Amino acid sequence: MKKDLEDLSNPLSFQDPISIDGLDADLLLKMLRSMIVIRKTEQQLALARKDGLIGGPVHLGAGQEAVAVGISECLQRTDRVFGAHRSHSHLLALNPNFYRLFAEVLGKETGFSKGMGGSMHLFDQPNGFFGSVPIVAGTVALAVGTAMASKMQGKDDVGVAYIGDGAVEEGVVHESFNLAKIQEAPMLFVIENNLFASHMHISLRQPSDKVSRFADANEIPYQLVDGNDVVAVFKAAKEQVSDMRAGHGPRLLELVTYRWYGHVDWRDDIDVGVDRSLEDVKNWKSRDPISRLSKSMISAELWSEEEELSLISEIDRSISKSWEKAMADPYPDKNATLDYVYSPRRKS
Repeated sequence: MKKDLEDLSNPLSFQDPISIDGLDADLLLKMLRSMIVIRKTEQQLALARKDGLIGGPVHLGAGQEAVAVGISECLQRTDRVFGAHRSHSHLLALNPNFYRLFAEVLGKETGFSKGMGGSMHLFDQPNGFFGSVPIVAGTVALAVGTAMASKMQGKDDVGVAYIGDGAVEEGVVHESFNLAKIQEAPMLFVIENNLFASHMHISLRQPSDKVSRFADANEIPYQLVDGNDVVAVFKAAKEQVSDMRAGHGPRLLELVTYRWYGHVDWRDDIDVGVDRSLEDVKNWKSRDPISRLSKSMISAELWSEEEELSLISEIDRSISKSWEKAMADPYPDKNATLDYVYSPRRKS
């Protein structure tokens, strides 16, 4: 396999603090807080799943927080964002209401999808999140459709689809690349290249580890970025989204990152025959997007370790309180399943 990503896929590279030049302290703190909230939320879900408090599977993206946070800072509430099956971060970066996410994963009626969706069927359209599904690449064409609709309506809204490196192997993704380009739709394809599709490393599935080569094939401008550098993600997304709003057609971002947990639930998947070891996970954790931003802010005297400890303590308390509240919430009424599936009968 050609290693076209070079150092971007090497966990021993890009471990230093990141450049924060040109960004003000308020934005940096907002992104840091958002990443910590997402990390803490997923750690709570991992623990609850391990303890048997969650009935269905959860697909966690700890370690990948910089992707959704950096991109979401460039979006407006009327944009149309679509996720996949690992989308807690995509939703929380737009709306950090982890209480409603907890309620949804627990199947409670106070959840984002009224307790009917669980971890993988999330929906928060008022904040721009149009849905996630467990079907690999199932939302990509829908996102392109919303981008085309925005263009036809004369709006400056953009469509966004988060796509894993494994999902790019689905035919509909390539059809979507082609259609978005032919229509010059304001569509942002976000490739979260964490090097694994379920349990299989990209070296076993592709002739190259660089997914953005498909953007070249469709003449879609793209950027290849360290996905664990939230500032680099933000700057690249800002440029691309600005181009799309100006009517310059689709764009693609390939963000190289890594998930700390395995494919599903709290396990690390180092003992199921995959090309993954505890050493790999340890090295990638040294490339933690949260600590890299925090260290840069501390070095620039925009932040301190004491302030970070205080923030983490505050978030921990909120997480604990919200979890207990969600645990005590009611389940949907037993008739809700039929009510949400069938339309009310019209009177003749």
